Amino acid sequence: MPGMNDPALESRTRGRTYRAILAAAASVLARNRTATLPEIAEAAGVSRTTLRRYFPDRDGLISAAVEDSVEAIEQSVADAEIEQGSPVEAMRRLVAAMVSVGDRLMFLFGDPRILEGHGPGGVETRSGEPAAASDDPVIALIERGQAEGVFDPEVGADWIQKVLWSLVYTGYEEADQGRLPRHGVVSIVIRTLENGIRVGR
Repeated sequence: MPGMNDPALESRTRGRTYRAILAAAASVLARNRTATLPEIAEAAGVSRTTLRRYFPDRDGLISAAVEDSVEAIEQSVADAEIEQGSPVEAMRRLVAAMVSVGDRLMFLFGDPRILEGHGPGGVETRSGEPAAASDDPVIALIERGQAEGVFDPEVGADWIQKVLWSLVYTGYEEADQGRLPRHGVVSIVIRTLENGIRVGR
């Protein structure tokens, strides 16, 4: 049959399975830190044997899920192209992008220990120390908005960034718990954020 024993096809299949496991791990562990490998396998739609073939132990899976989640968040920031357009519009795109990877944010930030040893660019650890802050595109956006007079210059850029992450995390968590409509998360985060950081008219 066509495609049988096709190395390229097998590689793509392995890649899809690998990504599905990591996405499921982030989603499940965001909601239940004690979730077992069988529970993650079920969420990923794979057998326990398949999961263990990729990740023989839980620690290895969690470490890979952290790295994958960091990359997913960094990619969402890049896709939002926040260096383009007005700071306000760029911030709104960023919020939408962050909400789209809400599972990853909940996974990374829901446990103060999960990011130990990991410092994703543009994402703060629970210690409050951003990695490579000078190259952080979110900080750069905030500072650009402050320079242009649309974000409050009397509030530190790092503080605004903390508020941003906290609002996105809280909004996504509220929707996940059914206390906020999922389609309304972006708008309520934007409204709350802008009311706090826009310069008064």
